[in-house]
Amino acid sequence: MRNFKASAQIEVEDIAKRLMDYGFHAPTVSFPVHGTLMVEPTESESKKELDRFCDALISIREEIKEIETGAADITDNVLRNSPHTAQSVISDNWNHNYSREKAAYPVPGLRINKFWPNVGRINNAYGDRNLVCSCSPVTDYIETGIS
Repeated sequence: MRNFKASAQIEVEDIAKRLMDYGFHAPTVSFPVHGTLMVEPTESESKKELDRFCDALISIREEIKEIETGAADITDNVLRNSPHTAQSVISDNWNHNYSREKAAYPVPGLRINKFWPNVGRINNAYGDRNLVCSCSPVTDYIETGIS
């Protein structure tokens, strides 16, 4: 995955997030090795599901090639903007250089069985490292006048 950073400015996180558009949970990134995806299929995964995953990775590779060749914009592309939520795809405000169809249905089978991510990308790992609590201060929970 590291080579795609140089060839198309695509990070491993972009690929992981794009897998969500294909109906897969984003895999672990950069652990245990920086710049990689950790994929752990289990014996409970059917061959059909593993084939679907491989097809998704092959399709994502083609999307990267579109960036490398200049057919897709280097900053406004399906990988950098993934995952695409249902709300973002049906919104009247679509300002991307690629179609809604390409964003939502990168492979034909998704028209029949589509999992929609609930939220798009916010700030990657920044939020994990800089947690902001939206709770009231602890003092608001202290009962007063206890006898």
